[in-house]
Amino acid sequence: MGAGHGHGHGHSDGRGGVETASGRHRTRLMISFAMVATFFVVELLAGIVTGSLALVSDAGHMAADVVALGAALVATRIATRPDSTGRRTYGSYRAEVFASGLAVLIMLGVSVYVVVEAVGRVGDDVEIQTGPVLVVGALGLLVNLISIALLRAGAQESLNLKGAYLEVMADTVGSIGVIAAAILVSLTGSSWWDTVVALAIGLFVAVRALMLGRQVLAVLGQHVPEGLAIEDVATALQQVPGVADVHDLHVWVLTSGMNVATAHLVVVEAADPQQVLAHAGTLLRRDHEIEHATLQVEASKTTSCAELAW
Repeated sequence: MGAGHGHGHGHSDGRGGVETASGRHRTRLMISFAMVATFFVVELLAGIVTGSLALVSDAGHMAADVVALGAALVATRIATRPDSTGRRTYGSYRAEVFASGLAVLIMLGVSVYVVVEAVGRVGDDVEIQTGPVLVVGALGLLVNLISIALLRAGAQESLNLKGAYLEVMADTVGSIGVIAAAILVSLTGSSWWDTVVALAIGLFVAVRALMLGRQVLAVLGQHVPEGLAIEDVATALQQVPGVADVHDLHVWVLTSGMNVATAHLVVVEAADPQQVLAHAGTLLRRDHEIEHATLQVEASKTTSCAELAW
């Protein structure tokens, strides 16, 4: 009957905390934020002047990018902020997950707005200045492609950055749509194409938001990390020398790149509890990417654990 912790060795954030996955890409995130925020103003003004709903919808989506990137930046700072209350025993790492959730809500809001505007414009004959629309769409595409290149690596490591990355990815499709709308309106003389493209952009953004939302809810619901089978973890722990049984095993994600686990290990009488703890902790880090594990060793299953209602 003892407990032990398995600890990984994270990177320092320079302020005494542990640097998160998204924190390691903060500079690239800041550059992307500056570019997108600047171009959002340009695109919104151009959309109003040219009368292009596709351009306005893409500007709305870019506004979502600005908020998502800004929230991601704030979250990377909050995540490693020292706790002065003594109540946040897990720190503030989940701020990054909440930032991803905010990105989802913004994307869904923009989608609804664009769809409503597109439906309301059906039957209206709107004059659109295709030349400026084409130029602004091309510039928007360039800004998005640069942002994608900056955020791609971080999106593989952090759910927070993945939310920002998907926002920019979706906006890239929107920029392509704006260019297509300008060309089609110019060739056919019909503003209907601008409305169709705006509607397509809105639906595409909604689909991407729902996909990211599922991942955010999985983390907040403390589901087993994606790609990890809890049965494999249990089997591996049972094979640790000296372990007779494993129960009360829980594995979840604190924030991107930080998997956490707790478990009770029933050990045989002759086993050395400290050796069992050391072996189990190493196994979890090496084979299952669980950097922090709280493990308790027991001589036999306790009645209190066996009778837990949850």
